[in-house]
Amino acid sequence: MSMTQAGGGATVRRLLLGSQLRRLREARGVSREEAGYSIRASESKISRMELGRVGFKERDVADLLTLYGVEAEQERAGVLGLVRDANATSWWHAYGDVLPGWFQTYLGLEEAASDIRSYEVQFVHGLLQTADYARAVITHGGHVTEPGEVERRVDVRLRRQQVLTAERAPRLLAVLDEAALRRPWGGPEAMRAQIDRLLELTELPNVVLQVMPLGFGGLRAEGGAFSVLGFAEPELADVVYLEQFTTALYLDKPAEVAEYAGAMDGLAADGLSPERTRELLRSVRQEL
Repeated sequence: MSMTQAGGGATVRRLLLGSQLRRLREARGVSREEAGYSIRASESKISRMELGRVGFKERDVADLLTLYGVEAEQERAGVLGLVRDANATSWWHAYGDVLPGWFQTYLGLEEAASDIRSYEVQFVHGLLQTADYARAVITHGGHVTEPGEVERRVDVRLRRQQVLTAERAPRLLAVLDEAALRRPWGGPEAMRAQIDRLLELTELPNVVLQVMPLGFGGLRAEGGAFSVLGFAEPELADVVYLEQFTTALYLDKPAEVAEYAGAMDGLAADGLSPERTRELLRSVRQEL
């Protein structure tokens, strides 16, 4: 993966560095509590480091390598070399005033992913939204009313979408509940433009859109919307993203990920085919 790819490179390196530190710790039989003590930090700090969800200090990593018995200079240099890249600033940091930290984590994962599979119930997926649709969704909740903040959030949503046409764009499978198409976010004109955008994006070779029709329960995902993100790097496990009102959950335990991956497969099997989805999109557009 290119270091310049849209900001996802730093996230990948944090994940790889954290994964490597975890393997070294476990191989040495060191507990997280012991590791934390060695760098004057808590057990939870070690956990966050190993999950790639915090920045890394070179001194801390060097001390951990010593604790884990890594003495060969070449091996130490290889691990320490990841620290600088892992701490690189990504584009969304400039929007830190309008983005919660838990969502910045997702942005990094999204840009680093080689495969994104998502089920949406209420809204069109953020990677597929038009500016007017995004603006309507952002303002409808009522907790963001200042025009400048609204526009900055819209900017972030549009900036995210560049990943779909990047040199190494991820494969996106988006299963969308038909109810989302029936909610008139922004009014009929905005919805017509949004449907036109969906039809346009389905022409991309890496984008597959399927609609779950009304009357088909979608009970394989009764818990609501979720995303499963996969990565090209074999060392990185798939991650399930569950967004909540004020936070998000990131699941990476194999058994949990397998449950959601199976649900996603079922949703894709139950949803309309891409061809029938395009037919439905055109029909809904004519009704607006």
